[in-house]
Amino acid sequence: MKVVIVGGVAGGATAAARLRRLDESAEIVVFERSGYISYANCGLPYYIGGTIADKSALTLQTPESFRARFNVDMRTRHEVEAVDAKRHVVTVRNLDTGEVFEEPYDKLILSPGARPTQPKLPGTGLDRLFTLRTVEDTFAMKDFIDAEGPRSAVVCGGGFIGLEVAENLRELGLDVTIVQRPRHLMSPFDADMAALIHQEMRAHGVRLALGRSVEGFEERDGGVDVLLAGEEPLRADMVVLAIGVTPDTALADAAGLQTGIKGSIVVNDRMETGVEDIYAVGDAVQVSHLVTGDDALISLAGPANKQGRVAADAICGLDSRFAGAQGTSVIKVFDLTAAATGLSEAACERAGIAHDAVVLSPMSHAGYYPGGKVMTLKVVFERETYRLLGAQAIGYEGVDKRIDVLATAIFAGLSAIQLKDLDLAYAPPYSSAKDPVNMAGFMVENLALGLVSQYRWDEVAKLPRDGSVQLIDIRTPAEFERGALPGFRNIPLDELRERLNELDPALPVRLVCQSGLRSYVAARMLAGHGFAGVSHLAGGLRFYDIVTGDARLIERATPCGADAC
Repeated sequence: MKVVIVGGVAGGATAAARLRRLDESAEIVVFERSGYISYANCGLPYYIGGTIADKSALTLQTPESFRARFNVDMRTRHEVEAVDAKRHVVTVRNLDTGEVFEEPYDKLILSPGARPTQPKLPGTGLDRLFTLRTVEDTFAMKDFIDAEGPRSAVVCGGGFIGLEVAENLRELGLDVTIVQRPRHLMSPFDADMAALIHQEMRAHGVRLALGRSVEGFEERDGGVDVLLAGEEPLRADMVVLAIGVTPDTALADAAGLQTGIKGSIVVNDRMETGVEDIYAVGDAVQVSHLVTGDDALISLAGPANKQGRVAADAICGLDSRFAGAQGTSVIKVFDLTAAATGLSEAACERAGIAHDAVVLSPMSHAGYYPGGKVMTLKVVFERETYRLLGAQAIGYEGVDKRIDVLATAIFAGLSAIQLKDLDLAYAPPYSSAKDPVNMAGFMVENLALGLVSQYRWDEVAKLPRDGSVQLIDIRTPAEFERGALPGFRNIPLDELRERLNELDPALPVRLVCQSGLRSYVAARMLAGHGFAGVSHLAGGLRFYDIVTGDARLIERATPCGADAC
């Protein structure tokens, strides 16, 4: 059996290695148009910033090492130009010599990946405009920075690559501005959670020009003007285009393969296309979203690796299936870590799913053990069934651990309430006896049982201030004096029982504290004394101030949830 693989990196290289482990006699040929067969795509921005100092560290395998270990014929700088499915041959061009030849196959795996989305705007071909997708792109940008010493940069796009490039350029001392049409960075996150990312970027000197439309680029006086609709241009010494990626599927389309979203290749759960003996994997394929079951494009290394393995298994007669992807991701944002999995609230709205969410800000480990730091965790669930739909977490430590637990829970089909039952590892340096994931489950259970009601940050401005609703801030007087919501009066939690006579049980009550913990205790206290219509602010003032103002996520909090007492 002869297997030809078009493209290396994650999906193609994984498929080649798996094929060899399953079939020692198979002939395996990989054609990769770049000069690198397997490289750390996600590490490229960190080479530009100098965190990864040795360029050779970006190369995970060379053609020689792959050939030595797996007996795979790896041919870099070879581009497959056509597929003849009837004759079972591909047409290949050697990019170094110009030679064109045909290569026969018994089985074909397409792993062409995706290319940086190039807007059809004036000036996109300027020398000072860069994209970042391949090792060659990285070296070109790094060489320019070393040779020209730019002092400013505009990054077009606020996704993973945009933020990582912006951070690394800022670490090099450049003045950096991120510009994009959406009004918040990082589309996997809801706008309220993205506010934490915004404040972290601004705190490190990155300017954000959000909600702006780029209309083109002009070279002027040795720099670049980024032209904006209805506004003055942004001036920079260099520009990085990071507005997303597009499946690179011209080859598949020409071969008659069925295509879907953005021209992506349609495959089944065995990574088979609709054409006999042709498989496809990686960023070029359309997959099923694990939570909704809808078709989706999820360009991440984890799914690509799994798909490569599934395709190899299918070719070798094993019944492996790709279960789908849920978009689990994580990113470093200066001092913060931001991670997400499954559906955001915005994604639920687009999918027509009735949903709710809880927001909490626990410590990364036991508060009495030194070094614990605050994180903000948002868990999204279906309103009627409490099915776990998604989660987002942002903090200084322990974020990746929690999002992986929540991703596993989503995959396993757990409800948000069942999070309370997970038996998670605890020792003071690592967690709390009630882990943040457990706490989220407790909070959802309280909502489901009707033990508490919550209102969200965007409802605060709509609260009546005419006395028809009792607005109570149950923080300490010192906290209250440092700043409070308009119209709220201060009755500290520890005085609440003695001051019940100041409240009317017949009127609704809206409670607030710093994190949501004390206001929950107050809500239960009032309910126990016959008050109805009691609700507390989800996430507390800490979250409200971040979303609506310029507050950053604090590092430490007291056991009661206060920033300081």
